[in-house]
Amino acid sequence: MDIKDKVALITGTRRIGSVVAVELARRGADVVLGYNRSREEAEAAAMQIRTLGRKALAIQADVSKVSEVQSLVSRVVGEFSRVDVLVNMASIYRSKPFGETTEQDWNGNMDVNLKSAFLCAQAVAPVMKANGGGRIINFADWIAASGRPRYKGYVPYYVSKAGVVGLTESLALELASDQILVNAIAPGPILAPPDLTEEEDREVRKATPLGRWGGEIEIAKAVVSLIETDFITGECIRVDGGRHVH
Repeated sequence: MDIKDKVALITGTRRIGSVVAVELARRGADVVLGYNRSREEAEAAAMQIRTLGRKALAIQADVSKVSEVQSLVSRVVGEFSRVDVLVNMASIYRSKPFGETTEQDWNGNMDVNLKSAFLCAQAVAPVMKANGGGRIINFADWIAASGRPRYKGYVPYYVSKAGVVGLTESLALELASDQILVNAIAPGPILAPPDLTEEEDREVRKATPLGRWGGEIEIAKAVVSLIETDFITGECIRVDGGRHVH
C-alpha cells in the first residue's frame, strides 16, 4: 500500500506515537491522533503535521470503551470518508508485585492494552473493507513476542501483550479475504523512561546486543514497512536491537 494520500488513525499518541504520526505525514498521509490524557502532545504533533501540508486531527477518546471508539471512528469517517491504516498504540505499563495486584490492575491492563485494539479493529474493518482493504498494526512487547516472561511484577501486562499477539494472528485470518493485513510490532529498548537511573541504563545497554536504545524513529520505520507491504500478515515483528537473542 502506498502511504501517500491515505488516512491513518493512531491511538496512544504520547511520545513514540507522535513520532510515528509525523513520519506518516512526511510520507503523505493525513493523520488522526487519538489520545486519552495527553492532549498537549497530540495537539503539538497535529500542528507539526499541518506544517507538512497534511491534514491532522487530535481527538480525545478512551479507546477501552466501545461507545467512545465508535464515536472516534465515526468522526474520522465523517471528516475523511475513509480509514486506511489503524495503529493501535494505546497502552499502560506498570509494575506491581503479584500479591498486590488487584482486579482493577488486571482489568486496566486488559482494557487498555488488549480490548482497545479489538474494539478499534472491529470499528474500522467495515470502513476498510468498503474501500478495498487496509492495514491494522497492533503493539505487543518483545518479551511477549518471545513467548516467555522475563521479569517479575508484570503479570497483567505480560498476559495482555501476549493476548495482542493472539489477537493479531486471529484478525489476520479473519480479515484476509477483505484485503486487510494485520500485523504487530513488539518494541524492546526504544526510549528510556524519564526516571531511569544511570545504572539501569547501563544494564539495558549491556543486555541489548546492539548496545544502545533504538529511538522512536525505529518504530516509525517498522510501521511504515508494515503499511507498505502487500503480502505480510499475521506477523509480530520484534524491534528490540537483538534483545531477544541475548
